[in-house]
Amino acid sequence: MLVRTSFAMLFVMSPLLLAAAPEQSSGVTALSHVRVIDGTGRTPLEDATVVIQGNRILAVQSGTEAIPAGARVLDLHGDTVMPGLINAHGHLALVADGQNSATAYTTENVISELRQYESYGVTTMLSLGVNRDLLYDIRQQQRQGKLDGATVMTADRGIGVPDGAPALPAAPDQLYRPASAQEARSAVDAMAKRHADMVKIWVDNSGGTMPPMRPEIYQAVIEEAHKHHLRVAAHVHDLADAKSVVSEGVDVLAHSVRDKPVDQELISSMKRRGVWYIPTFTVDESFYIYAEHPGFMQLDFFKDAISPVLLTMLSSDAYSQKVNRDPKTAQHKADFAMDQKNLKALYDAGVRVGFGTDSGAMPTRIPGFSEHRELEDMVQAGLTPMQAIVCATRSNAELLGIEAVRGTLRPGKRADLIVLAANPLDDITNTRSIISIFHDGRTVAPRVPVVMAK
Repeated sequence: MLVRTSFAMLFVMSPLLLAAAPEQSSGVTALSHVRVIDGTGRTPLEDATVVIQGNRILAVQSGTEAIPAGARVLDLHGDTVMPGLINAHGHLALVADGQNSATAYTTENVISELRQYESYGVTTMLSLGVNRDLLYDIRQQQRQGKLDGATVMTADRGIGVPDGAPALPAAPDQLYRPASAQEARSAVDAMAKRHADMVKIWVDNSGGTMPPMRPEIYQAVIEEAHKHHLRVAAHVHDLADAKSVVSEGVDVLAHSVRDKPVDQELISSMKRRGVWYIPTFTVDESFYIYAEHPGFMQLDFFKDAISPVLLTMLSSDAYSQKVNRDPKTAQHKADFAMDQKNLKALYDAGVRVGFGTDSGAMPTRIPGFSEHRELEDMVQAGLTPMQAIVCATRSNAELLGIEAVRGTLRPGKRADLIVLAANPLDDITNTRSIISIFHDGRTVAPRVPVVMAK
């Protein structure tokens, strides 16, 4: 490993920053001589300075004239600064010891995963369902400045189907499965009373293996949620389901359409209604990619995100053989290919595209790492690196209704940013070259710091 001294070593030598309660800086820090990708899609600002005061961005300007007297100046020698990533579809504490578990959702596990997200530059995440009420206390502690980790938002328990999706082990207080429209409305009312940030519904029939959500249920959920000014995100797979929930007023398609190419009817309806689309490529890819032993599995950036037991299992020949023999593998690959085709079609047509991964939902969907892999998959689908970055920053802030305070590097917004050793516009995998992270103005040690000589 090459070694850069001074600024980079500050973070390499400070691992306790992840384990401690956040310490807000009241002073002024200036990051000088940086390339700024501000999250808006504008041409990057070269040889610029980002000034942070407390938990806010004070200035973003060319040159060094914006640096106030007495500021701590960190000369970054041409490194790239971009906004912290925002994940609008993740999960928390659903996995323990490499398996999904109904007992995994504890305060300790939630905090641990929020810290993992944060240490990979994911500074904000929405836990999109299957949450216990203890998450509200964690959210409140964060808002009071008493707890670190990725800033969490919650879709509460979410609304599934009796004997249907989601097919996850869960405690009784992690999911609603209403049998009637009135039960569905009552569930939404309860979530709204707890101040959920969004409502989640599982609509599809899991490839014909489970009963789907009946239309009168999701109609009631959407109507009741909108009464409480809450957006609704739908777990979908098929084009027909996507069309149905969009026509009923859903706000977000939380997964890709994977059975057929999207058509003009869906595109027009989504644009007219302002519906968001979150592709979650890593969902389908996670079923087979590790069996192919891709090069990223040799990187510490990947290895440090998972347990040694899981790494050993995913790296084994036995696992590869199991995946390759599985008759569902061909379908997962076909779904991924359709994912890619549909994202490009929707993006080019002007549909609003967000960013999410479903990380944390299963052992192979890995918090922190999956977000960087998702960016790579979006570029593979035909988006430019800048377009993918905007989806994961400004666009997602708009999707979550937090664009006034997060998502772009603009004066007055929260100081959520990642310092990179290489330019992700040259190669989107350069988002992995994390030297340092700032979240709400405090420094956070990256899980796998890149330290290079200049």
